[in-house]
Amino acid sequence: MLLPIANVLDPAKLTEAQEMVALLSWRDGAETAGKTAREVKRNLQADLSTRSGAKLKTFLNTALQQHPTIKAAAHPRQFSKLLLSKTETGGGHGLHVDYSYMPTGNTEIRTDLSFTLFLSPPDAYEGGELEIQHAGQAFSIKLAAGDLILYPSTNLHQVKPVTSGSRLVCVGWIESRVKRSEDRELLYEVSTLKAALAQQYPAQSPEMLKLSRIQGNLKRRFS
Repeated sequence: MLLPIANVLDPAKLTEAQEMVALLSWRDGAETAGKTAREVKRNLQADLSTRSGAKLKTFLNTALQQHPTIKAAAHPRQFSKLLLSKTETGGGHGLHVDYSYMPTGNTEIRTDLSFTLFLSPPDAYEGGELEIQHAGQAFSIKLAAGDLILYPSTNLHQVKPVTSGSRLVCVGWIESRVKRSEDRELLYEVSTLKAALAQQYPAQSPEMLKLSRIQGNLKRRFS
């Protein structure tokens, strides 16, 4: 499932994040890449070890981890460390698949889902589309600033070359409580159905109680 999620950062939060980004320093993204990725990765990554970087990480983590759609679609167990990527003219990230496990603190997480949170508007750069190969098709994605795309980490993907301007995004990975992508998709459909029916039925109606029971039992089975 490729899921675009609008307004993960609303305009006020986006402005606040961009102000914090302006205080960061940057280094060659190849320094943090593995041997294979280093050959196709041409970007800059923010140093988030500073006080400004730590403040921005906390700010973005709160927005991501508390967003209801991300919670409903991903069923997060753990989030990876966040990366801030800047891709300027001539840069990009060639076709690749994300590592199966990513370090976080003193342990690792299984990468079930990847996400890209766009921090620069689409008219700030030419090219730079996130291209994801999914179900036999190539999807080209370039979202508004503050929007996020959530997709399976198992998919081949790339960042097409930026031909002008500067592309700024936050990327990360999620280990889900629900391992199988088709199970996560089914649970998300139930969640969206429940939200829609809540506009028509009281919470204690037989219909809503039955749907809550089905939803809870599916979570138990799939987790």
